[in-house]
Amino acid sequence: MRSLNTLQPAVPRPAAAVIMLRDQFDPKVYWVQRSRKLAFMAGYHAFPGGQFDEADRSIPILNGGGNDDLPLRVTAIRELFEETGVLIAVENQRIGPELRRQMRADLCEGRIRFDEILEQGGLSLDASLLDEAPRWVTPPSLPRRFDTRFYVVWLPDGQDPEILPGELEDGEWIRPIEALRKWIDGEVLLVTPIISALQELINGVDEFTVRLHRVEQSERDLLESRVEMRYGIYLCPLRTPTIPPATHTNCYIVGGDELVIIDPGSPYPDQQERLDQILDRFLSVGRRLREIIITHLHPDHIGGVNHLVERYGIPVAAHALTAEAIGREIKVDRLIEDCELIVLREDRSGLEWRLRSLWTPGHARGHLSFHEERTGTLFTGDCVVGLGTVVIAPPEGDMSHYIKSLQRYLSLTRITALMPGHGPVLANPRQRIEEYLEHRSIRERQVLNALADGYNRPETIVPHIYAEIDSTLHQLAELTVLAHLEKLVGESQIVYIDGTYRLANIY
Repeated sequence: MRSLNTLQPAVPRPAAAVIMLRDQFDPKVYWVQRSRKLAFMAGYHAFPGGQFDEADRSIPILNGGGNDDLPLRVTAIRELFEETGVLIAVENQRIGPELRRQMRADLCEGRIRFDEILEQGGLSLDASLLDEAPRWVTPPSLPRRFDTRFYVVWLPDGQDPEILPGELEDGEWIRPIEALRKWIDGEVLLVTPIISALQELINGVDEFTVRLHRVEQSERDLLESRVEMRYGIYLCPLRTPTIPPATHTNCYIVGGDELVIIDPGSPYPDQQERLDQILDRFLSVGRRLREIIITHLHPDHIGGVNHLVERYGIPVAAHALTAEAIGREIKVDRLIEDCELIVLREDRSGLEWRLRSLWTPGHARGHLSFHEERTGTLFTGDCVVGLGTVVIAPPEGDMSHYIKSLQRYLSLTRITALMPGHGPVLANPRQRIEEYLEHRSIRERQVLNALADGYNRPETIVPHIYAEIDSTLHQLAELTVLAHLEKLVGESQIVYIDGTYRLANIY
């Protein structure tokens, strides 16, 4: 049930972020945790920062030296002040802690502009107080993208960051090696620019940004094409013929010395070549490709399987129901049973990746999810996605089974992140799963209410309860409504007579 997606990637918005340091001889970096309620990178750990504001362009800044990024340096200073209360300015000691705190509150509440704060405090901004680090652009597979300039600053004497509840949940000073350990253990979610900075900070703060700038563009391209969401867990979004709003299917590469490839779904040669380059790099450093794992049968999850089989000669594994359904297209070499454990090791670090298979039917009869037990990472396939909700299309889809699969997720002892088949990795896993269950409950009540109002077929129910979606998607919505109706028939809440659905208590 996939249709060709012609959506164009979002245009990146200019933004700035600040790598704030303290303690020259025992360096610590300040990171923040984003609110779990945000639409973008909810729950992730990051460096303070935010979007460029056009007003930043009119604020003067000293010692520009002809740099073309001066407005973004203003953005970095302003956002750092808004988010942490730390003010990077010439003679900032003129403003005491209490006045600085009040000015920050006024700025955040819109009672004063940033340029007015500078004017009232007799302060000037100085570009030389920010050391430029490499810029990063959000990958095109995500619905919101930013072209972010990163800057390094040292905490000014007499100031200390303070997080106010809102867009941020927390903030702390942390040694870079401790931050990376939290990431490796699955305690936090980070993105590539943060990981790269932390890894380089371990080597010391002297010429820190110089070393970052020395990274070759080819290496940066590799880091952006296979995002290491967790140590040994790589996300490779590949453009596929999928359903809007998604444009890509997430292929995952997991492991250490041995690697498995989950859902190489793209049928397009340019995307297959991109994945080949990633896999070739792993092979060049002595890694081995163990097998391809298919979560389910839909074309946007299996479109590149045969290409990898022919190129690398690696076996394919899937659930028996998936193997049966795709047998004419793809040869499945090994069947994965429910609760099977796949162990992948890395001898150098002593780490293991323990993928526990979960049979989670509903979106597809043979749908598999995988719970990485060491870090609590849950690979959800199309049971939960990072963009919108999931289409349940009978006869392959079954709403009753789907809801039980979501409930099975919640029974897991530890879930720290969801790695979905489409869209961004999610750092608020239980909240998102509960939202899915609540959404299905709401839709079911809407279907029952529509039946009570005399709408008794999927094609008449959909315009009544899906007013928020484009009419071009009504056919997909009809399938999900049909899945709800079949569930209700199975529960004897409604009956199916002469091509129409009716409430059971009418008869």
